[in-house]
Parts: sequence; C-alpha cells; structure tokens
Amino acid sequence: MHVSNDSFGARGTLEVGDNSYEIFRLNAVPGTEKLPYSLKVLAENLLRTEDGANITKDHIEAIANWDPSADPNTEIQFTPARVIMQDFTGVPCIVDLATMREAVTALGGDATKVNPLSPADMVIDHSVILDVFGRADALERNVDLEYQRNGERYQFLRWGQGAFDDFKVVPPGMGIVHQVNIEYLAPTVMTRNGQAYPDTCVGTDSHTTMVNGLGVLGWGVGGIEAEAAMLGQPVSMLIPRVVGFKLTGEIQPGVTATDVVLTATDMLRQLGVVGKFVEFYGAGVAEVPLANRATLGNMSPEFGSTAAIFPIDEETIDYLRLTGRSDEQLALVEAYAKEQGMWHDPEREPVYSEYIELDLSTVVPSIAGPKRPQDRILLSDSKVAFRKDIHNYVEEGLTPAHTKLDEAVEESFPASDPATLSFADDGAVNVLSAANGAEGRPTKPVKVVDDERGEFVLDHGAVVVAGITSCTNTSNPSVMLGAALLARNAVEKGLTTKPWVKTNMAPGSQVVTDYYEKAGLWPYLEKLGYYLGGYGCTTCIGNTGPLPDAISKAINENDLSVTAVLSGNRNFEGRISPDVKMNYLASPPLVIAYGLAGTMDFDFETDSLGNDNDGNPVFLKDIWPSTKEIEETIQTAISQDMFRKSYATIFAGDSRWQNLSTPEGATFEWAEDSTYVRKAPYFDGMAVEPSPVTEITGARVLALLGDSVTTDHISPAGPIKPGTPAAQYLDANGVERKDYNSLGSRRGNHEVMIRGTFANIRLQNQLLDGVSGGYTRDFTLDGGPQSFIYDASQNYQKAGIPLVVLGGKEYGSGSSRDWAAKGTSLLGVRAVITESFERIHRSNLIGMGVIPLQFPEGESAKSLGLDGTETFDFAGITELNEGRTPKTIKVTATKEDGTKVEFDAKVRIDTPGEADYYRNGGILQYVLRNMLKS
Repeated sequence: MHVSNDSFGARGTLEVGDNSYEIFRLNAVPGTEKLPYSLKVLAENLLRTEDGANITKDHIEAIANWDPSADPNTEIQFTPARVIMQDFTGVPCIVDLATMREAVTALGGDATKVNPLSPADMVIDHSVILDVFGRADALERNVDLEYQRNGERYQFLRWGQGAFDDFKVVPPGMGIVHQVNIEYLAPTVMTRNGQAYPDTCVGTDSHTTMVNGLGVLGWGVGGIEAEAAMLGQPVSMLIPRVVGFKLTGEIQPGVTATDVVLTATDMLRQLGVVGKFVEFYGAGVAEVPLANRATLGNMSPEFGSTAAIFPIDEETIDYLRLTGRSDEQLALVEAYAKEQGMWHDPEREPVYSEYIELDLSTVVPSIAGPKRPQDRILLSDSKVAFRKDIHNYVEEGLTPAHTKLDEAVEESFPASDPATLSFADDGAVNVLSAANGAEGRPTKPVKVVDDERGEFVLDHGAVVVAGITSCTNTSNPSVMLGAALLARNAVEKGLTTKPWVKTNMAPGSQVVTDYYEKAGLWPYLEKLGYYLGGYGCTTCIGNTGPLPDAISKAINENDLSVTAVLSGNRNFEGRISPDVKMNYLASPPLVIAYGLAGTMDFDFETDSLGNDNDGNPVFLKDIWPSTKEIEETIQTAISQDMFRKSYATIFAGDSRWQNLSTPEGATFEWAEDSTYVRKAPYFDGMAVEPSPVTEITGARVLALLGDSVTTDHISPAGPIKPGTPAAQYLDANGVERKDYNSLGSRRGNHEVMIRGTFANIRLQNQLLDGVSGGYTRDFTLDGGPQSFIYDASQNYQKAGIPLVVLGGKEYGSGSSRDWAAKGTSLLGVRAVITESFERIHRSNLIGMGVIPLQFPEGESAKSLGLDGTETFDFAGITELNEGRTPKTIKVTATKEDGTKVEFDAKVRIDTPGEADYYRNGGILQYVLRNMLKS
C-alpha cells in the first residue's frame, strides 16, 4: 500500500452502507474542481502516491493549476491500479519475470520476492486461428488445434498462475481481453488494503482504451512498460492536453455504432490528437449506451489519442448492474464518483485544451479502407472509391476492352449496368468500364474449380474474407444483434453468401453466444456460413487462417487484388491475410452484407444482392433490420444472469486447460528444446552497477524507411513463411512446416522473434530498389549484396559494427508492440533517427536501450541527401553520464567517397525517468537493480 505524504491533508474516510474506506479527497486541493474528469483521476493518483521524491507536492499543484492551452511540459509519475495483458504480448512479460527471478538469485537476492506488485490479469485470446470455418465443429477443431500448437506456452502460463502472487490467467476460449475487462475485470472504483480509489489500468494491447467507456482511465503500453508497472514502477508521462469531444443529437435509423466510431476516427485524425486525452462531454453523453462508449474508447489508438474517456454516470451504473457486478460495488462506484466530483454533470462544462463536436444525427453509414482505419469512405461512395483505389494495387498499362460481360462473371459480380470485359488468355488486365460513370476498374476474371464450393469466377475486388471479429464491435449488442437480424432477413429472402467468401464469427465473450441462442438467431447466421469459430481476436490480428487452397492458388498465380471486410479496428496492409492486399473495416451487419455481395465493386443503393424466392431483386434496404427491432431484441435476449453464469468459472478453463501438466516451483524449469518459451537474454552478464553510456561510432544503416512505418511493419507478427530466417531456425530445431504456427504465438522465444523483426512482407527498405520484405544490404560483404535483415545483423554484430535505422514521419505508429523495440535492440540497432515518432514506440526503444533521435525540424534523410550507404558517428550521448540529457547530439554521416553530412539530431529522451532507463541499458535492468537495492 502506498503511504502518502499527504501534504494537502486530503486523507479521509468514505462510508458506503456498512463499509468504510480510506480515500484521498480532491476538494482538499484548490483548483481540482474545474479539471476535466480524466485529470481528476490523475490528480487523485498523485495525491495517494505522493512520496516527496518521484511524486511531490509540486506535481499535485501542477495538475491542479493545469493550463489547458499550454503545451505539455510537466512530467508526472502515474501509478496504474492494475495491469491487463493478452497472451501474445503478455507471455514475454511473464518470461521476463521468470528470468528476473533467476537473475535476482544469481546476484544474491531472494527469487520469491519477484512478483507483480500491482494486480495483473492475463486473458489468452490471441492464439486461436480460424483453420476451420463455416461448419458446426469449427469451434472445437480450432480450439483443439490451438492447444496442440500452444501447449508449451500454456503450460508456462499455468505455472505462472501458480508461482506468482497477484497474477491471474483467463484460459483460452473464454473471450477477448478488452471485452472480459469491461464485462468482468474492471471494478470502475478499486478497493485494496482498505482504500478506495479510481480503477486505472495499463495493458499490453493498444485497445486497452476500451475500458475508458466505463470511466476507467487506462491505455495500451508496450510489454516493457507493463512489466515495469507490474513491478511497481510508475508510468512516466507529461500532463496531457485534453480535447473535449461534445456529443449532441441521436443516431439515425440504419446507422450503427461502428459508423459513429469511423466518423470520430476520421475527425480526430484530422484534428491531431496524438499524445492527448480525448474526453466526451455534453448532454448527448447520457444518450450514448455504454457499449457504444466502449466502442469509441476502443478506437482511441486508431485516432492516435492516449485515451478516449467517458465520465461515470447512471449509464455506467446500469451497465455494471447488467453485467452482474455486486450491489455493494454499484453503491461504492456511485458514492465515490459523487464524493470526488467525478459524476457526470451535463450542465457543467469543464475547460478543455481544444474542442470538437459531433451531432450524432449527421453520421451516415461508412466503411474504412483499403489500408488504414482513418481512411473513411461513405458507404454510398464505396464502389467509386474502390474503383479509384484498385488502380494502386494492379499492374500499370491498363487497356479498356469492350466486349459483353461474361455470364459466369455476371453471376459472380451482379452488375446493374451494362459493362464490358474480356477473358484475356495471356493474363493481361482489362478495364471494366461502367455505364453509370463510375471510374472504370481493372478486371481479370479467373475461373476457379473448388471441390467443396463448386465453380465460380474470381476477379479483382472479390471479398474473400468476411469476419465478424475483434473487441471493437463484438462487445456491442446493437451491432451484433443487428448483424444476426440482417442474416435472418437475408435467409428468409433466399439469399446466400458467395462461395469464395471465408466467413468468420468470433465473439469477444460467451455472452454473445447466449443472447444469439436466446433470440433464436444462430440458425440464420449458420445458414450464411457464420458458425462459431472461436472466442478470440482471429481475423482482426491476422489469425484468419489459410484461405481454401483453390482460392489462394487462383489469387497468387494470377496476382489478383482481393479484399477482406472485417468488423475490426486495424486494416494495415498484409495484416489480415498474406493473400489479401485490400482490407476494409465495417460494422458487423455490413460484413454480412459484403459476404452476400461477394465483391467490393458494389453499390448497395443500386446493385441487388440477388433475387428472392419469387425472382425479385433484393437490396440491402430490404433486409436491414429496424432500430426498434434491434432494441426490442436487446431487451428480451440479454439478462444479468447470462453475465453471472458466463463469468462464474472464468479462471477455471475447460478440461484441456485443467489437464495440462504443469511444473511446480519458484523458478521455471526451462526446456532446452522448447521452440516457444526460452529464457530471455536481457540480464546475461549484468553487473549490479550499470556501465557508463558510450558514444556510437562507425554505425551502419540496417534499414532506410519511409513515412508511416507502423509497429506492424517492424514487429514479428502473422504466419511464418518457409525459407525466412524464422523458418530456417524452426527447421534446424526439427519443427515441421505444418507446426510453424504464427510469430505472435512464439513471442516467448527471442530467437524466433529476432528473426521476424523488420520482416513484414510489406516493408520497403529503401536501401534496395523496389524490393519488399525483410531484406537489406550487408556492407560487411563486398559490394553490399542483398541479404535477410537478420543475417546482415548477425554479420554486423560479429564485426562489432553498431547499427542505426533511419525513418520518416510517424515512425512506429499502430499498436504498442514491445517486440518492435526488443527486436530492434537485439538486432544490434543502437539508434533510430526519424522525422517524428508515435508515442509508445519511442518510449519502448528507450526501455530497450536504443536512443530515439529526430532529424532537425523540416529535414529528412532525403533532404539531407542520405541514401543509407553512409557510416554514422554520434557525439554528445555521454553527457547522460553526468546526469544531464542533451537536447541534441551531433551526427556525422560519411559517404563512401569520404564526403560528410553533418546535422544536430534532437534527442527524444523526454523525461528524467527515461534517462535513468537508458543509463541502465533498459527499463528491466533498472527495475532489477532497484529490487536488489531494496
């Protein structure tokens, strides 16, 4: 329990029913009453944890006197109440904790003292792959395969569940982490050691912000900061700017929560909210159901904000009641929020840094794609937009050909207008020019014969994946029941899903299954191919599983640009399936609609989805369920008992989990032959005292990258391709190709992960011309030939040559992936120089001992004439040894002909805490040394 210095005399007691709690009253600090909700939560956090060193009276006053118009400049230390993890990003945390126990022993300490100091929960939700779909046994078969592939990891996590205090694991097949968080784990007001305080959390997944919908301040951090938070280290941050997002009006019929979220994402990306909090306020807040609040909170990383929070009000209490929280807890949440001025008052308008407003009645149906969540397209414009975008994905030199549309293609691609194309035997692309004036689209019809699915024609734009998946939408009954009712209406009209569509239904919790059953809607979903495939992220994180062989073959042999439609939050290139170039985000009902249409080249206004049993054309408007019917179904199909029953045995797991053989003991017995879980290398040869920081000299460029390189491009994720360094390692260790599994599932093995870093098939390393994937030039060899990034890095490290990565704007955007930083560090990269960084990745690099630097304002690698063949020297880093962080350091890049390019790079070590981490060689080393001292 934190013992506060309590400079303001804020400590007091709150009586709720028969219980009394110690609280820290905000009204003891003048100025806090006018703060936005989110900053009140931070102010209470500082009051309660004030220690006079890291957290001082000055920090508390700084937040009380917050200037909304100022740029953030005051660093504070925020101590989250708990940590939440998913299995991919959580496994390395537990590997590192287990390794720490051994390191502590080696340096003379007590292993059992290494435990999470803040409660930590892990939900295993990222491992189920949709190998089997569209059939009744899909769930059972997929979960069986999941256990076969991940048995070693699951044994390790079960060991952790027993070995560590304050660490709980939700076994596989129970739900998606963020949905389990809002429906069960999050108390909204926390109680511990007799204190009551706001629930706050950090999570190892960027969509942790979903819990913001419940009034819980929390966000995604890298696994690196999550480990530190678990070990009692505060998260260092600057008091942020807070954007007030006013909601007015009501959603119109036919518009979904997903449409609202895509609209808000578009608006907030344009405003620019990276590093800021977004807070919803105004009379319209009361009209937003909690599931929609959670959907808005969830998409915070897509618009770039740290958090996107709703205050606590009646709707919060109603949701906590519906989801089966106790009466005592409901009473506490309400009493605490009212006592602390955290209860939403629509009449009171806090002062914000910036304001933005959305009248919900103006939102229209939308999708986003083909590659970023903020690329919003009005549904009414989707066909035209697709026709414009498809040109970027197919060959150049398109020539229109005017012949009658082939009948087979007519069936596959309903065209409401006469159009033209020809089958080209030479595989050339033709252009389909439409009479309706939409831009012509390239077309390349390919006949496919599939034993199970029959004969059909595939073309550019075919929807080959339709996935109802991900935390964003599967937690929202209005869109989930909307999708099921649309499926019922479609089946009753005699419509069917196109045979080339891989369908997916992967809810975020078992409650969805319960309410589908109660409403009698499962049979209709199954008739359209949406059988339950798993309770996990699936399509949204690329666990789409393989497409049917004949379809995959047709796509790859003919270089077809096909599409995926999913109800997820991420659609970056190469993420959803290696066969699919264009990915679109859409609401669950629209996912089903696109499965019926079978192509993105479709206008729901004018193109029919097929004919009904009487031969009449059926349009989307004919099967779209009414808002009233959706609301009535929610009222009759969802009950508190469903949540209570579903979560009563959440930590127990099924027989598969219970029957895992699990090692005992305070330290883990690492299996030498494990290709899943290996002892981490970060503490090898570590001394009790850190060595001084040194300058970097003679560095070579490992990768020269452009703008918007995401952590998906850097971090190992997705399937393991034969022939790549990760596959070569598995081959050498006797793993058969069919058992490669995904990179994410092998996050507990650093050898696999290093080999998969910077290996995304869409990565464009500008050291090479027009080559995409994990390649570079290896300047340790004559002429600097093309080589795998991993192989080159090994040669550089053997030669003692440090490495540097050059990047453009928004480097490291996307999810907070600890391996994007861990892999960078283990490849031997000592510095990363970019035009700008996304928040989480920058701090993660420091956490792994890599220095983040920025080109001078307005300059770039290109403007400075750098092409990546130079040798780099850095001067000024050693200033950190004197306890100062230099503002800039001098960089000298020497070309092969001896000419030099010199510039002052801005040092992006932004806080004293980050400087401590860097001096220690990383955050884990810093924490471990502190543990030994205490």
